[in-house]
Amino acid sequence: MSKVQEIIEELVTGNRILAREEILDSFGHISVRHPENPNRYLLSRARAPDLIEAEDIITFEMDGTAVDAGERKPYLERYIHGAIFEARPEVQCVIHSHTGSLLPFGVTGWQLKPMAHVGACIGRDVPVWDSEDKFGDTDLLVVNMSMGRDLVKTLGSGNVALMRGHGCAVAGANIRECVFRAIQLDVNARLQKEALGMSQLTGKLKFLTDGEIKAWEKILTPYSWERAWENWCKRANRPYLGQPMI
Repeated sequence: MSKVQEIIEELVTGNRILAREEILDSFGHISVRHPENPNRYLLSRARAPDLIEAEDIITFEMDGTAVDAGERKPYLERYIHGAIFEARPEVQCVIHSHTGSLLPFGVTGWQLKPMAHVGACIGRDVPVWDSEDKFGDTDLLVVNMSMGRDLVKTLGSGNVALMRGHGCAVAGANIRECVFRAIQLDVNARLQKEALGMSQLTGKLKFLTDGEIKAWEKILTPYSWERAWENWCKRANRPYLGQPMI
């Protein structure tokens, strides 16, 4: 199997896992930088993530132009992926989801912050991008590079940005790390909403400290996500292409 074929199989697995773990439903998508051309990326045609196969994967230029789509229709919001890859050479994978647990934090003013130790992978503060600030009343979809590049300004050097009334963008150094981060983002959001309710009674709410976040970032390595990836592959009925953790 060639490197491109391997990464396509991993991308299909990423789609299936994100669907199985309820991060992506019928919408949302995950992309990966092309392993042989860093100025291109791979992303499925417009299809529900749980149905995606290798033949659905299309190659795109950074500006969203499809190289080999044929009759396959691309996602409208592919510009999220291209804009992040364009601005962040170190990013190898991007996920855009509409995970319901995140939406309240984009519209209430409550800052999403890491609470659980694995939640440290989302970063100290999660910024919120509001499309209305620059583009006025829209359907909230990112449908061109101008909107994508504006989203990237909010993302900055971080790996997570919420999108007001819409969802989020997640970046990672590879597919497995990015999937891990997207899933932990959802877990942290649900925990924080539960803790916010309890804090009304106790008056206490403590997030991870900067030092704790930095300490955890040092162990965000394959050791952190491989055990989970192997388990997620089994749950999604996809082959695990790697050595199991001991």
